[in-house]
Amino acid sequence: MPPAKKRARTYDPAKIRTAVLTQFGHVGEAVRTLTPGQLALPTRLEGWTVRDLAAHVTMAVRDVSRSLDRDEPAKADLTLLDWPFATAARAGDINDGTRDLAAANADLAALYARTEEHLRQRLADAPGDRLLAARTGAIPLADYLVTRTVELVVHSDDLNAAVPGLDIPYDRQALAACTRLLADALSVKAPGGSTEVRIPPYAVVQCVEGPRHTRGTPPNVVETDPLTWFRLATGRVAWDSAVAEAKVRASGERADLGGLLPLMG
Repeated sequence: MPPAKKRARTYDPAKIRTAVLTQFGHVGEAVRTLTPGQLALPTRLEGWTVRDLAAHVTMAVRDVSRSLDRDEPAKADLTLLDWPFATAARAGDINDGTRDLAAANADLAALYARTEEHLRQRLADAPGDRLLAARTGAIPLADYLVTRTVELVVHSDDLNAAVPGLDIPYDRQALAACTRLLADALSVKAPGGSTEVRIPPYAVVQCVEGPRHTRGTPPNVVETDPLTWFRLATGRVAWDSAVAEAKVRASGERADLGGLLPLMG
């Protein structure tokens, strides 16, 4: 895990709570429209059907309320900028848990309703600095909710890709938080100031070792849109493909990020 030496940016706790609930609501509304045939479709997550993925989204959110039900850890051992690099170690457990959850809940609409109700109840009076014993480590609630925007936004995109005609919308605050956290993770993985990565309208970060840009147009610039960015950062899209399709504009000898991506699988 790369050391998270960079100071994490701040997020408005109230807006992030609303973003998580809103994006989860968007997914739930879409899942309720899916037919048995659509639920059986494959997804770009190897071995997972749409039903499996839909169940997994509830698990990603349920972790918040379940963690709040547990005793509070003595101290935090995971920072917000550590999180993107800590998820791979849990992949096996997550895969098994997802399949079990999908098999045990034939009525996905009811599962979504229960999950949302429990989350709303537990968030109602939980302070943002309350520590959670999450799967990846002990982390403050406010920070963990930011990580949930990544889970929700990325998996909304996975569902849209799997089901023709499905169009789950992206809550603006959720998309912004997802974009910013993954952009900051890049600057943690490749610290430096020689390359400027622009993801308008949400994020600009400096990264990659080399001569630091101080004024004027940076010599190395990468620019892309938020959806392409999180697809690159999570391995849904390959760097070379995104450049070839003009989804990414890269200029300068240190603007090739292919060797740094994905940031998380």
